[in-house]
Amino acid sequence: MKETLREGLAFQFAFKVPVNKTVPHLLPESPEFQAMPRVLATGYMVGLIEWACIQAVNPHLDWPAEQTVGVGVNLSHSAATPPGLVVTIDVKIIKIEGRKLTFSVSASDGVDDISQGFHERFIILADKFNERAEKKAKAALAK
Repeated sequence: MKETLREGLAFQFAFKVPVNKTVPHLLPESPEFQAMPRVLATGYMVGLIEWACIQAVNPHLDWPAEQTVGVGVNLSHSAATPPGLVVTIDVKIIKIEGRKLTFSVSASDGVDDISQGFHERFIILADKFNERAEKKAKAALAK
């Protein structure tokens, strides 16, 4: 983690919503999702917010050796966004507690505000994290 990673760091991210980021594409195995409207899925919206936060902090980390993982999400999804609209996400680090980062988040699709809230990420050492995940997977398969 570099000294440039500080509270107040702000970043803006824009993404044009394609059809394949709508609800029916979230879990194609789900017949319930298949019947739902073709608007930005909440799961994809959360992913976009994570992506914005990752892009905000990566220049301030020893990336890719240091990375961040999501550890908390408290977000609204207050308006539907059809494909073709551009979602603009604004994130700002409001708190740094050791390796834990808390972001304030707002998102708009150019017509409506679609999300407000907070997202927490934790700075990890990728090698150690991946090693622990692999060890967990092997232990689970051995049962």
